[in-house]
Amino acid sequence: MATTVKPVKLDLHRLEVMAESDYYNPYTVFDWPDTLEEDRPWMSEDLVTLAGTEKWDELTREQQLALTRHEAVNFFSLNVHGIRELLSEVVLRIHTRTYAEASEFLHHFIGEENEHMWFFGTFCRRYLGKVYPAVPQVGVSRLEGVSEAAHELLVFARILIFEEIVDYFNARMATDQALPHIAREINRVHHQDESRHVAFGRRLFTQLLTQVQENSPQDVPVLAEYLEKYLQYSVQSLYNPAVYRDAGLAEPLELRRHLLAHPARHAAHDRILQRTRRFLARSGLDTQGATA
Repeated sequence: MATTVKPVKLDLHRLEVMAESDYYNPYTVFDWPDTLEEDRPWMSEDLVTLAGTEKWDELTREQQLALTRHEAVNFFSLNVHGIRELLSEVVLRIHTRTYAEASEFLHHFIGEENEHMWFFGTFCRRYLGKVYPAVPQVGVSRLEGVSEAAHELLVFARILIFEEIVDYFNARMATDQALPHIAREINRVHHQDESRHVAFGRRLFTQLLTQVQENSPQDVPVLAEYLEKYLQYSVQSLYNPAVYRDAGLAEPLELRRHLLAHPARHAAHDRILQRTRRFLARSGLDTQGATA
């Protein structure tokens, strides 16, 4: 078993230049209204967790709109918690031998993610008065018995998966004219930054996976199985019983169980995860094959 991780070799000059040229001041770029209209959705209706099911059609229009408000805040809350987790991991690695060549870009990454956490949290507190608590990570604990390179790959694979799922939602809502302007703008700005972060994450993932494939190939199927579980955990975290309760829906726990078993929601999950699964498979980690 390999016990060390070789320094990664990444040419990130173009991404660094883009980060500098695209820089904006998050504390002045947004025009925060005092309140948001409650007669329009805050989240794209085809992205809510009831979309495509009979449960959505059974709601009154007032209930549907209330659900979009709470799901929007839950989605932004998940961003807050995900960013906090990834920042803690990246800060530990910046300027270490393994990531020395990526350190300049990682400074941009840390600064941008901190600002993202601020504007997501600001939306949640300003318009709903709270950030929803983090969802417990069930079934995705630390892997034992794999190489150090495999552990490093998992850290950045989880970051990449989080960013790609979030970006799927950001890209859709950034152009949804039904949403309030501030909701579209937050999604648009985040999508702009995440395009660089995803590009970086994919390059780093590929290099770390190559190290695992060359030095501890027995870890590859273990990683594939783990990452499929993490993909499932990630989409399931969108289904928050507290959201359903706050939106006035009955039996929130039973509703969550029903939705997670619904064929329409399985199809929605496949759409959300398609791009990431294809990338993982092309890289040599067929997550679906690992759990077949």
